[in-house]
Amino acid sequence: MAQAQINPTRMELTRLKKKLATAVKGHRLLKDKRDELMREFLDLVRVNMELRKKVETGIEGANRNFVLAKAGMSEEALRTAMMAPKQEVELVTKTKNVMSVEIPVYDFKTRTADENDIYAYGYAFTSGDLDDAVDSLQSVFVDMLKLAEVEKSCQLMAAEIEKSRRRVNALEHVIIPETQEGIRYITMKLDENERSTQVRLMKVKSMMLEQAHHYSEKQ
Repeated sequence: MAQAQINPTRMELTRLKKKLATAVKGHRLLKDKRDELMREFLDLVRVNMELRKKVETGIEGANRNFVLAKAGMSEEALRTAMMAPKQEVELVTKTKNVMSVEIPVYDFKTRTADENDIYAYGYAFTSGDLDDAVDSLQSVFVDMLKLAEVEKSCQLMAAEIEKSRRRVNALEHVIIPETQEGIRYITMKLDENERSTQVRLMKVKSMMLEQAHHYSEKQ
């Protein structure tokens, strides 16, 4: 394959040697990047597992409180109480660079800083269980937002790790071996050409010496 595609010249040999040096350096850097991404990814996975358990526990508690609230109130009163939310939440998204991967950073702003603004209803016609349900949802909201941030970061890092892995494998198993094979082929051909040239020169020298010897005999 190398013999059919590579022109065995010193210029091509120089080009392949530079290509090999670049490929080896790129391979080392990509491996370091892949390993660091794996470390960051595993840390995020552990955080993700902890957050998911916490969020699931919080949502389970909120659902339990809503069931109790529904049991102690009429369905119409519950719908009326939850019809018009009082508080507003604005999502703020940013990004940060981790090993050339832009991962999201989520934050939020509320319309007011008053914690009691989460209750959009009067207390006269609602049960305390509804207050507990709304408060438990408000408490788990921060963890839910952090969980969304971590899970998205895990997805982006996993995609980048897979991309880096493919590039490392391509360099390690295709580009570097093919380049080394090309260098060996050109070196072998150049050595053969050099030996052939030396043989021809020695033959020409021998012929010239022989002719000179016959000429001197004639003299």
